[in-house]
Amino acid sequence: MSNISEIVVELFKEASIYLPDDVKSKLKHAEEVECGACKDTLQAIELNNKIAETKQIPLCQDTGVPVIFLKIGTGISSERIIEIIKEIESGVKRATAEVPLRPNVVNPITRENLGTNTGMGAPFINFEFSENLNNEIEISVFPKGAGSENMSALKMLTPSEGLMGIKKFILETVANAGGKPCPPIVLGIGIGGTADISLKLAKKALLRDIGNRNPEKTIENLEKELLDSINQLGIGTMGLGGKITALDVFIEVNGCHTASLPVGICIQCWADRKAKRKIKL
Repeated sequence: MSNISEIVVELFKEASIYLPDDVKSKLKHAEEVECGACKDTLQAIELNNKIAETKQIPLCQDTGVPVIFLKIGTGISSERIIEIIKEIESGVKRATAEVPLRPNVVNPITRENLGTNTGMGAPFINFEFSENLNNEIEISVFPKGAGSENMSALKMLTPSEGLMGIKKFILETVANAGGKPCPPIVLGIGIGGTADISLKLAKKALLRDIGNRNPEKTIENLEKELLDSINQLGIGTMGLGGKITALDVFIEVNGCHTASLPVGICIQCWADRKAKRKIKL
């Protein structure tokens, strides 16, 4: 039987120290097309990432809060799922001590630090059942820092605002965020569902690799259009001005009520950290 706790530690170590190759490649492209302060900053980011790998330390001091997407096979019992959740929590506690991860999770009212990135709902696990998995699970860890998370947004548009309203809200959100989310950013957008579902879709969208388009052609074209429009805003790396404000835009959609049009936005900083593993139980 797989040691899920140990695998969770490994995943958080991988996500916290090693930037995914697709993100590295896109940052390198941005470095090649930028100049001046933006280029200098992108070169500093590249050096930062090399130091993190060499010294085996997190690439950012904000190691985020532990967000996890858990896909569960149909052959796994409810009793085993409860055990898996406990093992994941144990893994997060260990990762906090061993990687190490900064203990970021606090009581929202008293601001008391919980010390282990667990408790009061943490780690934050999103569940999905998959017919493509039987006696397997797939764990995706997604450390989410506050600088970008604080720029998240939700708007309940009216249906009459339509596609133009969606585009306007997205561009205004990115423009108002400016350099706060540490661009160049990756943008996750959820359209449809309900208020909570649209934000969940937006975060789930960020699990995609750079360049991995939505399979629906209309949505794919909207992703490309928004990426182009965002990169014309001139925000640039860390808000210094430049050609590249976003590395990519990902959109997920659900059906929604005939009288509503929810749009959720989740922004990720340049440190688009994630790691996943499929585990046979």
